[in-house]
Amino acid sequence: MSLSIAFSPCPNDTFVFHALVHGLVPGAPSFDVTFADVDVTNTSALDGRFDLVKVSYAALPWLLDTYELLPCGGALGRGCGPLLLTNGQGFHDGVVAVPGERTTAYLLMRLWAQQSGQVPREVVVVPFHEIMPGVAAGRFDAGLVIHEARFTYQRYGLTQLVDLGEWWETDTGLPIPLGAILAKRGAVDPVEAAEWIRQSVRTAWADPSLSRDYVLSHAQEMEPEVVDAHIALYVNEFTENLGPDGERAVAALLKATTA
Repeated sequence: MSLSIAFSPCPNDTFVFHALVHGLVPGAPSFDVTFADVDVTNTSALDGRFDLVKVSYAALPWLLDTYELLPCGGALGRGCGPLLLTNGQGFHDGVVAVPGERTTAYLLMRLWAQQSGQVPREVVVVPFHEIMPGVAAGRFDAGLVIHEARFTYQRYGLTQLVDLGEWWETDTGLPIPLGAILAKRGAVDPVEAAEWIRQSVRTAWADPSLSRDYVLSHAQEMEPEVVDAHIALYVNEFTENLGPDGERAVAALLKATTA
């Protein structure tokens, strides 16, 4: 049996799933892997094309008829939220570039803008890798960034307007749910899938050297120290098991999507 799986080429995902997709998890099937940014998987998962898929938590309301949320494998934590960056020109009543309309990052930005009164004049969806250069060049007044941009935005001469993860944590007292792993209903046993993923995470933690070449080969020219920082931030205890705090955080975010 071979299953399809889709996740991003970011270091946290390749680190987490290396053992699973390389036959290192006993009892797990083989996998056909699709690499795609989360905005792509948020949309492509609508038609149920993948058996396992990484998506934004903010996209769950559109996907839970077809998929079941797994309690592991995703990205959720503290001090790891999206950043809203500017080139020094401010944000209010400007144009902001975002990585996707159904991303957790965009949901948080909307919630923060409503609370703070700093509402952009226009929002444009831009491929993630074009956001920081676009803000630096003045094409956009601000940019909403995720993942490794937290470690590299200063290179573009940009400044942080707000850390949306920090804002969420202060406002709710909860960790921030970013990326979720879903299993297609009727195609994958969610209990089995969760155990495969947990074993994959544990294998990666037990011997990080096993996945090193795989992670670096997909890391989009990130320096090794940035890769290490990325993994350390986004692969944590919530990756192995959401637990009560993670479940409360997910419930709070889903409530916010329908508010």
